[in-house]
Amino acid sequence: MTSNKLLSIVYAILVWILGVSFYLLSFYVPVLKNPEQQSNIVMALAIIPSACIGTYLFYKKSYVKPSVLALTFITVAIILDALITVPVFIIPYGGSYSTFFGDPMFYTIIVEYYFIVLYFGNHLTKSIRA
Repeated sequence: MTSNKLLSIVYAILVWILGVSFYLLSFYVPVLKNPEQQSNIVMALAIIPSACIGTYLFYKKSYVKPSVLALTFITVAIILDALITVPVFIIPYGGSYSTFFGDPMFYTIIVEYYFIVLYFGNHLTKSIRA
């Protein structure tokens, strides 16, 4: 049981690292005039394959309900955002916790993240049972 929790946290950290990497890399390739909007779009697109990779790798080795895995992934991402992303990458450039966590796009990406892990987890677990 604890190995399931630990493994889900490890893969959640992996997905978070991938997401933050894409988010930060998007600032180095200016396509839109608004770099923050561009980074949010990149994050919304990059979270799809990142979440699928993390979900797939988890279900190769372990099992929990997809909804539990999705909530674990989200909880870990929010904690890491609060502990690392905001103080290291947002505050030095004039942002704050309130602007980061008050942005509606943050919650849109969280909802997207939940449903991707839930849907792909359900797909993988049905494939395993079949």
